[in-house]
Amino acid sequence: LNNKYMEKNSAETNLTSMTEFILLGFSDYPNLQMFLFVVFFFVYVIILMGNGIIVLITRVDQALQTPMYFFLSNFSFLEICFVSVTLPRMLTNLWTQKRNISLFACATQMNFVLMLGNIECLLLTVMAYDRYVAICNPLHYPLVMNHKVCVQLVAACWITGVPVEIGQTCQIFSLPFCGSNQINHFFCDIPPLLKLACGDTFLNEMLVFTVAVLFVIIPFLLIIGSYSKIISTILRLPSATGRTKAFSTCSSHVTVVAMFFGSGIITYLRPKSKHSSRTDKFLSLFYTIVTPMFNPMIYTLRNKDAMIALRKLLP
Repeated sequence: LNNKYMEKNSAETNLTSMTEFILLGFSDYPNLQMFLFVVFFFVYVIILMGNGIIVLITRVDQALQTPMYFFLSNFSFLEICFVSVTLPRMLTNLWTQKRNISLFACATQMNFVLMLGNIECLLLTVMAYDRYVAICNPLHYPLVMNHKVCVQLVAACWITGVPVEIGQTCQIFSLPFCGSNQINHFFCDIPPLLKLACGDTFLNEMLVFTVAVLFVIIPFLLIIGSYSKIISTILRLPSATGRTKAFSTCSSHVTVVAMFFGSGIITYLRPKSKHSSRTDKFLSLFYTIVTPMFNPMIYTLRNKDAMIALRKLLP
């Protein structure tokens, strides 16, 4: 009778694992749940307000109606979308301690995280190209980076990542999941999900690697190539003031690129044997929460035009 009960219980567990998952999140710190909720709640508010202010000032201030601020406005809006895919669910889990998430909700969350992450990589590359044209070809800048071209570049960033990530998500969730249904993460991400999959995941891992190369490594190399040309051009400027001003227009973007791409590359391009749940969660916090939080500070505090626009906005 006891064996029959265990078999029945095991069957129920396997059935549950195919219909829902449990996001463990930060459950290994049981005494800090309310503290973490308060911290992440205020971080979420800061992200929404900070990036929202950038979107607002770049829309209403005539001095900021330039391609650089047009891209920055889109980037800030993207950061709001990106963080809103993960943080509200995490806050709900911390508040209610109910960590279950349906298979469909998990797939949807993962799809949007990957899709928006890819768009962010492409948009950061476009922003680097904008700086390259502005500094290396200043006479052609108004012609090359006209409003129509800027809109087309942003639209291309948003459209390109969508079909790829829908396909990747469908492939991962077509895998059979058996045994444990506990995801040791605060959102549905590829590495912890592949750990729960049964059978051979080699093709899935190769697809993850391929997509990471296309949307992370290649854009990162293009950004490095743009900045190598930019630095070479800046160093040839005769005026020290000109060199300082040129470097200051690029420094904010370089800081954000280093933070976002650094953590993303380590997360998705490490060998499977090097993955650990604790490290994955820390790195994911960095590119999903820390970067969106510091983005407004980096771009406003180190940018004179943005600070002037912000002072005009405040009473």
